[in-house]
Amino acid sequence: MAIDTSPAPPVVAAAPDPSLSARAKLVLLVLCAAQFIVALDFSILNVALPVLGSDLGMGQADLQWAVTAFALPSGGFLLLFGRIGDLLGRKRLFLAGMALFTLASVLATLAWDPAAFLAGRTLQGLGAAVIVPTGMSLLTTTFAEGPQRERALGVSGTVLSLGFTVGMVLGGVMTDALGWRSTMGLLAVAGVAVLALAPGLLPESRHPQRPRIDIPGAVTVTGGLLALIYALSSAAQRGFGGADVLVSLVAGVLLLAAFVLVESRAAQPLVSLPMLRRRTVAWGNLGGLVTFSMMTTVVFLLTLYLQEVLRLSAFRTGLVFGVQGAFAAGAGIVAPRVIARFGARNTLVTGLAVQAVCTAVLLGLGVRSGAWLALVAAAIACVGHMWAIVAYGVTVTSGLPDHEQGLATGLVTSSQQLGITVGIPLLSAVSSARTADLKDGGASFAEATLGGVRLGLGVDAAVVAVVAVLIALGLRGRRAGR
Repeated sequence: MAIDTSPAPPVVAAAPDPSLSARAKLVLLVLCAAQFIVALDFSILNVALPVLGSDLGMGQADLQWAVTAFALPSGGFLLLFGRIGDLLGRKRLFLAGMALFTLASVLATLAWDPAAFLAGRTLQGLGAAVIVPTGMSLLTTTFAEGPQRERALGVSGTVLSLGFTVGMVLGGVMTDALGWRSTMGLLAVAGVAVLALAPGLLPESRHPQRPRIDIPGAVTVTGGLLALIYALSSAAQRGFGGADVLVSLVAGVLLLAAFVLVESRAAQPLVSLPMLRRRTVAWGNLGGLVTFSMMTTVVFLLTLYLQEVLRLSAFRTGLVFGVQGAFAAGAGIVAPRVIARFGARNTLVTGLAVQAVCTAVLLGLGVRSGAWLALVAAAIACVGHMWAIVAYGVTVTSGLPDHEQGLATGLVTSSQQLGITVGIPLLSAVSSARTADLKDGGASFAEATLGGVRLGLGVDAAVVAVVAVLIALGLRGRRAGR
């Protein structure tokens, strides 16, 4: 197959001026819309699960598969499809992934039984695993390194974080008004809109050569991620004591260890270990993984607190998250300026520190009051969260040639998707265990639930704080980014 060596359309000027042309803004709009749709899909069914289960005849124990069926392929195949996009063309693969996701959403909307619905969710996850890394690669290769890319990453990070939060609210509203099928139908309509705009706007880009795909590496990393995500998703429902959970955890760790060994010996590895040894890549991705996993967990635990403890309506709960979304949007817009002034490393550390402190403040939530505390503290935490998102994206992708951008953004998007996937199962299991212990000890439902939420938030804050210190030390002496 001939390699397209023609230059990409002049979407963005090479000058350091951070302003974007009208065409560049449309490109950014399409790429961010795709990221938003995928993030929305991670959370839009959470509130709708009981209604969905009753309609399709799925038992309570089976409802976790409505989430796991999407999470497994969307997290497990990211690195593989990121690399395939480098070789075969990122635009081509992006459009194929968007088409698969849209058709899968139609199948999930029309599902006539649990098997059809779970098949649709699995195909949605597979499409998402194509869309996310290829979309991010198109963004970083389209927008020049410096102010333009920082601005684009700021918008993209804001949209991705907002997608998860909006999904939590929108899912409940749409399910109450139109039924659970409307949530899947919304994704299908949005997918059609992206497919209508993307072909004429997005430039094609690919690796200048065609190296072989590292099959052993692809098998081990995909198998390892699939096993790990399955174990964590199952543990959130049944705890870590199940035999299948323990076997999957061990298998995941062993396969990922084998992946590292394979990559160290491969002539053309799926992931360049020298790239992983770059301090900016390693520490930046750790920051991304933690900020995504811990902030999505805060949203989940606050939803539990507001609705189960304070008994707020879905509408009032939505107002709380709406304020968070507004703060996150503003923080994402100003993040590139903060990075330009203080550097990506300082912005990343500061963002994580703000997120940790504000999460710790939420330990003051009470049984009868706490809505205002939740609103203010979580909103400010979203500011730090968004600064960390943009800063880690800039940190990881800066200083790399275009032909390595697919690998780098594959790692970036793996951190994002794995963060969204693993954070809630891990701390949900911790929170649920504490709630069960308190109930056994005679605590009321509200007191027991609050105790579980507090423990989850405490662990969350501690993890973010520790990682902020580690990154500050690991990137000491570097002012990554502008």
